[in-house]
Amino acid sequence: MDFMTEFEKMINGDEYIFDKEVYKLFIRSREICRKYNKSSFNPKKRKKILETLFKRKITLGDIYIEPPFFSDFGMNTTIGNNFYANFGLTILDCGRVKIGNNVMIGPNVDIYAVTHPIDIATRALGRHISSTGEVNIGNNVWIGGKSTIMMGVTIGDNSIIGAGSVVTKDIPANVIAIGNPCKVLREIT
Repeated sequence: MDFMTEFEKMINGDEYIFDKEVYKLFIRSREICRKYNKSSFNPKKRKKILETLFKRKITLGDIYIEPPFFSDFGMNTTIGNNFYANFGLTILDCGRVKIGNNVMIGPNVDIYAVTHPIDIATRALGRHISSTGEVNIGNNVWIGGKSTIMMGVTIGDNSIIGAGSVVTKDIPANVIAIGNPCKVLREIT
């Protein structure tokens, strides 16, 4: 029988417990985000902070995120080139979050790749039990302000999510979608 750490379970999409290892990585991200949010407008310094958070090299100017910005882990998020996020982006990346190239995100957008048990008795145990799923955002996507993208969702290339939407199901490519729950309004022609 193979043993998986709680972090490996988390990334795998299995139910996991917020143990010491996961908590340590969680605190790491909080401290990096705090540093980013308090940083002066210096693109080189901010780039270095984001490289530490995402644990990868970033080309200067490729990823621009207006503070404040919040992320559960950072290292579970992959962001493509030419990315812009306005104020107040929150990424709960307990599960993997993949964001394509040329993506624009409006203010106060939330991306959730995690959920908690529906069963009351499980939640009442007092332990931090969660499960995860991926969020995939394609290339050339625009997400309007105050939208929420839920766990397990894929948004297809070139699509636009209208402001205030709650995306609970996949959105195909080349459409404008809006609402709570978010639904396709029309194709982009």
